[in-house]
Amino acid sequence: MSGWQSAARSETGKVRQRNEDALLAAADQGLWAIADGMGGHANGALASRSIIEGLSALQLNGTLEQRIAQVRTELVGLNQRLSQDLTLAADQQDSIMGSTVVVLLVEGVRGACLWAGDSRCYLWRDQRLFQLTRDHSLAQQLIDRHRYSAEQAAQHPASQALTRAVGATNDLELDTVEFDVRPGDCFLLCSDGIHQASPAAVLGAALKAPTPKRAADLLIDFVMQGPARDNLSAVVVRKMPSGVRQ
Repeated sequence: MSGWQSAARSETGKVRQRNEDALLAAADQGLWAIADGMGGHANGALASRSIIEGLSALQLNGTLEQRIAQVRTELVGLNQRLSQDLTLAADQQDSIMGSTVVVLLVEGVRGACLWAGDSRCYLWRDQRLFQLTRDHSLAQQLIDRHRYSAEQAAQHPASQALTRAVGATNDLELDTVEFDVRPGDCFLLCSDGIHQASPAAVLGAALKAPTPKRAADLLIDFVMQGPARDNLSAVVVRKMPSGVRQ
């Protein structure tokens, strides 16, 4: 798909032994995604890889709404398979098998984001940062339902527990947001290893970079300067300004 540039980068971090994140950057399909596996050992990596492999095999066509429906159908089917695998493995140690997912779709001058879990999508537009997704986590639930401040919610011992994920339950509930796309827009998909360690000012500064690759490198390098306790992944997607050739 012409008019778009993107770059993806993922690192294990300094503490985890395995990278359970998986990425997709398919500019020709107008499709980008991050899946952050959960469950420890091989299960999280298997779940996230299954999601990205399923999405990458899609041949998207039609309107944006039709493409959203194709992605949703694929993720619902993957959820059923992963939850069945979880049921079969329920008597085994480390039987949790699931993953977050965040998907960015573009078609013409329209875009959409679908997600479950706490991997995020941001938009950098006119020197302002917008968070397009809303975490499916206990922390966000405490903020929404019990009026905790973000700081209070973060102090809860289970604040990072997910309330939705692919494979976690028999029925998958995905949130969707649609929006107009403008030349110069820059999108960031990232796992929680990025956004939990990066203030909004850092995210915005990185997305000002001249290329998506430079932006992704700035984000990863910033987090790697700290403890980097989690896997960290970023996909940066930019709509080229009118008249600019790739």
